[in-house]
Amino acid sequence: MTSTISNVTPLLDRVTVPADIKQFSDDELAQLAEEVRTEMVDAVSTTGGHLGAGLGVVELTTAIHAVFD
Repeated sequence: MTSTISNVTPLLDRVTVPADIKQFSDDELAQLAEEVRTEMVDAVSTTGGHLGAGLGVVELTTAIHAVFD
């Protein structure tokens, strides 16, 4: 992760394993989803690629990790 992005992704920076997501509140989960999108957009703008499908499932993926083991 670049230093520019890490300044805007404080929750994402705290996640080292999927189980870390379980400690977040609903508001923090929404913020985490925004941070994941920010990281994805930054990565794709640097390397090129397709964003659509990944951006469409951010909340779904975050919720699955928050609820299930």
